[in-house]
Amino acid sequence: MRMPPAVTTDAERLRSQADRIACALKMLANPDRMLLLWKLSQGERCVGELEAELDIHQPTLSQQLGVLRSEGAVTTRRVGKHIYYSAPDPELRQLVAFLYHAYPQDAGRIISKQKRGARRAGE
Repeated sequence: MRMPPAVTTDAERLRSQADRIACALKMLANPDRMLLLWKLSQGERCVGELEAELDIHQPTLSQQLGVLRSEGAVTTRRVGKHIYYSAPDPELRQLVAFLYHAYPQDAGRIISKQKRGARRAGE
């Protein structure tokens, strides 16, 4: 007896998409990884360039690039002694750009004030 093909419901598709989005946001929840992806979304960079441009010290930089690499968010290519990193996923680059534009520089100050106010209210 032949079984009918599995039917994917809308709920399953939505769940799958929600899982993908949650994984991307979890990856971006670290400020150093967010900075790295923002810079790499603008073009390929080697470690020395990233360290100088973002003021992230080499041990932290290596650790966070390793996380991004293991998540498939960045790719590498070697030229002599240098390793160049890039962010090839257009959806991830678009998400990073959206987040940077949705939360302008002074948004951090506004969010911090809201957190301080919430803590005071809870005291």
